[in-house]
Amino acid sequence: MKHKNCALAYRANSINTATPGRLILMLFDGALRFMNGAITGFEDQNVIARNTAIHNNLIKTQAIFCELQASLDPAHDPDFCQRMHDLYDFMRDQLRKANLQKAVEPIRIVIELLTSIRDAWAEMLEQVEVNASAA
Repeated sequence: MKHKNCALAYRANSINTATPGRLILMLFDGALRFMNGAITGFEDQNVIARNTAIHNNLIKTQAIFCELQASLDPAHDPDFCQRMHDLYDFMRDQLRKANLQKAVEPIRIVIELLTSIRDAWAEMLEQVEVNASAA
C-alpha cells in the first residue's frame, strides 16, 4: 500500500510541475496506453471482462481527445486548431465505431495517427527545451 501511495504522489507531482507542452504529451501517452489496453482486452476469453476492458479503455481515450480539443487555442492559429479539432473528431468516431462493433482495426488506425502526432510533439518539445537551455 505504501508503494502505491508513493507512486500516486509521484504522478501527481509530475502533473503539477509539468509545462503545458509536457501535459499534452502526457495526454497523448495516456491515450495510447488506454488504446493498447483496449486491444489487450480483445484477448480476454471471458466475454463480459473482454467487453468491459475494451469499453472502459476506449471511453477513457475519448475523454482524453475531448481534453485535447479543449486545449486548442484558435487565437494562436485558427486553421491549425480547426484541422486538429477535426482530426480528434475523426479519432473519436473511429473509437466509437470500434467500441460498438468490438473491432480492433479502427483502434489501430487511431494508434497510428496519434503515434505520429505524439512523436512530432515530443520532438518539438525537445527542440524547445534545447533552445531554452542554450539561451
